[in-house]
Amino acid sequence: MVPSPKSGNGDRMAKRYRVILADDHVLVRRGLRRILEENQTLEINGEVGDGLELLSLLNKTNPDMVILDVSMPNLRGIEAIPEIHRVRQDIKVLILTMHNEEEYLYQAISAGADGYLLKEDAEKELFSAIENIRNGRIYISPSLADQSMQNWARMRRGEDSHREAQPLTVRQREILKLIAEGKSNKEIGDLLCISVRTVERHRANMMSKLNVRKTAELVQYALRKHYI
Repeated sequence: MVPSPKSGNGDRMAKRYRVILADDHVLVRRGLRRILEENQTLEINGEVGDGLELLSLLNKTNPDMVILDVSMPNLRGIEAIPEIHRVRQDIKVLILTMHNEEEYLYQAISAGADGYLLKEDAEKELFSAIENIRNGRIYISPSLADQSMQNWARMRRGEDSHREAQPLTVRQREILKLIAEGKSNKEIGDLLCISVRTVERHRANMMSKLNVRKTAELVQYALRKHYI
């Protein structure tokens, strides 16, 4: 049976999911574009090489999602997330990165990312990540998700070793919140009008109080205590 003209026009008029690619490596962007263009439900709305270019492009286009690298010049990916949502709150953000440390994962999700995909998983998981996010779910690369769930399960069972021998001070909680948001020691010092050395001292005291060795563990603690 020959399709009716009305049916054919409906297919052509179906709205496609609009995506912007933000990565400072041209070859990565080309590879992503090649993969995404295989899917007829997706449309590349543009591509940029740094965070400030991204914000400029967002004001000229109307994307549904930004696929964003963590390490970019001018404005880092994690710092760009709240700026993206200031342009339009409903834009979805998928972080695509080589960083497999939990610290980056927690910072990205805390900043408002909807997904965190490792570049090594992109060829197999990219469409799954996009589909999950389109349907309102948070997506995390399987290897990172497994480790994060194990850490969460240990905390829920009371195996968390990050107990305060002494409660954190108000200033320490302020600094911990900024650490969890991905701010550097200098940025924290500037925001709180204190020296970098003072920030470093507070960070060391917190790690001692909480019996932790890594910044990722500080971020976990901040999330669990709702300091973010």
